[in-house]
Amino acid sequence: MARSPERKRIIVAITGATGAQIGIQILKTLRGLNVETHLIISKWAGETIKYETDYTTATVRALADYSYNAHDLAAPISSGSYKVDGMIIAPCSVKTLAAINAGICDDLITRAADVCLKERRRVVLSVRETPLSEIHLRNMLDVSRAGAIIAPPVMALYTRPSSIEDVITQMVGRLLDLFDLDARNFERWEGMQKEV
Repeated sequence: MARSPERKRIIVAITGATGAQIGIQILKTLRGLNVETHLIISKWAGETIKYETDYTTATVRALADYSYNAHDLAAPISSGSYKVDGMIIAPCSVKTLAAINAGICDDLITRAADVCLKERRRVVLSVRETPLSEIHLRNMLDVSRAGAIIAPPVMALYTRPSSIEDVITQMVGRLLDLFDLDARNFERWEGMQKEV
């Protein structure tokens, strides 16, 4: 897998938490930005994709440049010597959050996140759960201290979204901003207009 020097390389993982469309939109947006994507779909993400969207796991995998089985711990992205610009897990289940926090690398998602953290690469966890227990909050604090960014999929109401697609587009744009990638397809806050 030769790497083009000007092309960014991002690992995208989709877990079984509700919100599969967020991960799918990330893949579509990254493709439009010419970012090389390495996709991992957990077993339960496959079920959530079927339940929440009109996509199949195969059609989601086709959106990525490379796709891996979640149990393939020999994949290139399981090693720190394989250069990537970071990893985004969206949606990120609290189970995955807990495993990353505990350093349990029992699948490729948690191993790739562990590798990115140890190599000091950007890791964004779009944790999808509500309400949050003390355990969830402790895990978030600890992985944040370890270098990850916790970015729950929170809607921006100042954009006055008229559809779920508007909400997801805004969220995905904000998540990709964390990798210095400007999707240029969502409204940014410009301040309130004051009447004179």
